[in-house]
Amino acid sequence: MLTTVVVGSRAEEINDSMKLQDVVVTGTRNATDVRFLPQTVTVIGREKLSEQYQTSILPTVMQQVPGLFITSRSMLGYGVSGGAAGGINMRGVAGGSGQLMVLIDGHPQYQGIYGHPISDSYQTLMAERVEVLRGPASMLYGSNAMGGVINIVTRGMKEDGVKTNINLGAGSWGTFQAEASNQLRSGKFTSTVAAQYGRTDNHRPRMGFEQYGGYLKLGYDFNEHWNAYVDANITHFNASQPGSTTSPLYDADQWITRGVVSAAVENHYGHTSGAVSVYSNFGRHKIDDGTSDASKPTQRYFRSKDALTGISIYQSAQFFEGNRITVGLDYMHIYGNAYYTSKQTGEVLDTPNKQSGKSYRNEIAGYVDFRQDLTSWLTIDAGIRVDHHSITGTEWIPQGGIVIRPIDDGELKAMVSKGFRNPTMREMYLYPPSNTDLKPERLMNYELSWRHRLGAFNYGVNLFYLKGDNMIVTMPVDGKPRNVNTGKIENYGAELEAAYRINEHWNLTTNHSLLHMKNPVIASPKYKGYLGANYSCQRLSIVAGLQYINGLYTAVGDAEQKENFLLLNATVSYRLLNNLSLWVRGENLLAQSYEINLGYPMPRATLMAGLQVSF
Repeated sequence: MLTTVVVGSRAEEINDSMKLQDVVVTGTRNATDVRFLPQTVTVIGREKLSEQYQTSILPTVMQQVPGLFITSRSMLGYGVSGGAAGGINMRGVAGGSGQLMVLIDGHPQYQGIYGHPISDSYQTLMAERVEVLRGPASMLYGSNAMGGVINIVTRGMKEDGVKTNINLGAGSWGTFQAEASNQLRSGKFTSTVAAQYGRTDNHRPRMGFEQYGGYLKLGYDFNEHWNAYVDANITHFNASQPGSTTSPLYDADQWITRGVVSAAVENHYGHTSGAVSVYSNFGRHKIDDGTSDASKPTQRYFRSKDALTGISIYQSAQFFEGNRITVGLDYMHIYGNAYYTSKQTGEVLDTPNKQSGKSYRNEIAGYVDFRQDLTSWLTIDAGIRVDHHSITGTEWIPQGGIVIRPIDDGELKAMVSKGFRNPTMREMYLYPPSNTDLKPERLMNYELSWRHRLGAFNYGVNLFYLKGDNMIVTMPVDGKPRNVNTGKIENYGAELEAAYRINEHWNLTTNHSLLHMKNPVIASPKYKGYLGANYSCQRLSIVAGLQYINGLYTAVGDAEQKENFLLLNATVSYRLLNNLSLWVRGENLLAQSYEINLGYPMPRATLMAGLQVSF
């Protein structure tokens, strides 16, 4: 985790910010100094998330986190179904397969039938910060967290007053974006309200995208120890995909609604803290799969409804000096129903489905995590989870780590952790390859890392090795395709991240990752590097980043294909008045020709410009 320090009149302010950044919640559920955790956690704050005026958190997260790669296919919009982008891969472990989890305030967010994140749902308007834990987090978060987690911590107002922000932008390919937010704190009551709209024609015919959504959070502090909040986020998008350049499609349209609601009561005492929360992540999907012959449109829509509803209870306590024990209980009810309807009549048609009326599953789990400072320079951590799935049975998930602090500003960490993923409804029940006898996927991860802070310069190095079996793959069985637990994964690599605050105007960051995969997977580059520079002086701010991708697999197997490319992005903003800023953002300024999804060429240089009003 990277923090920076400078000297001068702003030193106290920056030191306070540094202390806040050192505290994370993702690795242990309760607020903890990252220097005492064996996990590798990267924190991206609100300022970094919003400085490039991106409506989605994912472009910024990919720049800032080594080993993390997110697929894209156009200027705006990821989409779902065939030809979709937004696949999130960590160290060669694929979120598109449900092996990497996105959380909102610690609550799992994924499509109930297919088990993967819906990337167009993760909007900047709701995020106070993003915490990314690299490596398995299944001990705390269960199935689907086998490759790591991206935890979106939602916004809140910390001081009395009212803040309003309006951001408008327009640019290449008929792209338009608008976002407005209002935050209020009055005594014990807080609120955040935000709305967003975006649309684009994109750079290829039949590739339009339109999205609108909103976020609401209401909070109340009963006293210094107890508080509660309720929040809701909903987004709807209409997306079209033109097919690959070699296999064009017509009328391949998608109408998707995703939402999440949650409520929590939290307690904060000197030696104990915890929370009880309920949440529901839900979606409605309507998809026209399109046709290769525009004169012969399809006769049906694919439709699905899904919901992931859960309860989370945990309490963390310190019983003696240097000790912290966290005990938790999770319950999830996962519902999904997929079917076809006639375009002409709207009637429900037959669906290749083995569910026989059973379109839900339940998971219940308990876990305990124990952390102890044995000396001022040594911390040990151990945890275990017992997770029971209503179909696949019980899974035990251990985790252990050690932190050695040989110097005040450096930590050596070693970690061993298990990750797992239960098979999805699609893999077990939907479409001909489905198999009701599937078992969970399993993975073991071994990691060694070093973090060092040297005044205005700090850096971190990670080495990791992971090996998994029982991976679900589709292969011929008795002459027919079938999902089976025969796949294996074995990856190892290294990651480097560093930051240097040159002076009050200049700040440099860089991160690099090397990945070797025994069995290559799509959208996992062998090398990913990023060099970023920030300049600010009075009213002017410049953010520039150079990203190099080498050995990105766009196809594997006998038809293996790889891409190499270099991207230059930059954002310039100027504060014209105290509450009015003008900005311009350029992406792929070197006009590189490249693909991330095979057959979907990315746009050349694009520009966006706009204004931001704050009061």
